[in-house]
Amino acid sequence: MVALCLLLSPLLPSAAQQQEDSNAVRTREFLGLGRMPDATMAAAGARIFGPTCGFCHGAEARGGSAPDLLRSSVVLDDNQGELISQTVHQGRPEKGMPAFPGLTDEQLRDLAEYLHLQVELAANRGTYKALNVLTGDAKAGEAYFNGQGKCNTCHSASGDLAHIGSRMNPPDLQQKFLYPASRQQPTATRVTVLLKDGTQINGTLKHLDDFYVSFYDAAGNYRSIALQKGVTVQVEDKLVFHRQMLDKYTNQQMHDLTAYLVTLK
Repeated sequence: MVALCLLLSPLLPSAAQQQEDSNAVRTREFLGLGRMPDATMAAAGARIFGPTCGFCHGAEARGGSAPDLLRSSVVLDDNQGELISQTVHQGRPEKGMPAFPGLTDEQLRDLAEYLHLQVELAANRGTYKALNVLTGDAKAGEAYFNGQGKCNTCHSASGDLAHIGSRMNPPDLQQKFLYPASRQQPTATRVTVLLKDGTQINGTLKHLDDFYVSFYDAAGNYRSIALQKGVTVQVEDKLVFHRQMLDKYTNQQMHDLTAYLVTLK
């Protein structure tokens, strides 16, 4: 299966990034996360955490042979490093955690700030930003559209897809052809029910589960039929090809196709 790229990525603050996105601020206030950790101190703390703590607590403090620190009460109850510093400096020998008396107060404070930033990035969805998905080759995407991908058997660059590059932004456009059902307007789904005696009934699906199928037949009559032995149900799926392609796209093909569709202005 294709390893789909993530369209969202945590916005890692830099030293120069003092003005925060309003979404991040609102989400932080709503969740009661407190202040935004200092990015410069956190960057210094990251360099300390890796060789000092990462081998047990994981590369990003999310757990390994030792607990996930993002869920630790010591980290969550800490404000300015007072709890984290004491724990790291003294260790917890009874739980197998060694002491690190050689770390300075400044290093401990930076380490604490790094942990607070990890909590922020994990909890505050407002810090996530859409990445640039236009990393493909538009010409290769056009060749795929008209060739291997067989997109042109159902779609046309001058027909249903005309000006789609102007109507949709790149992330939404990519999501539309990867997961079209999630963006498709509700429409009438056609169903065919074949009874045990060979009678075939066509209609518009109302409900289908493991026991009954209910639908409106061609005359507009409501029907409900038990799914007993000998009764078969066929539901029209106009998106079956898209569902099958999701397992076949490579990352490069997916991005090439996106790059091509964006050119259809």
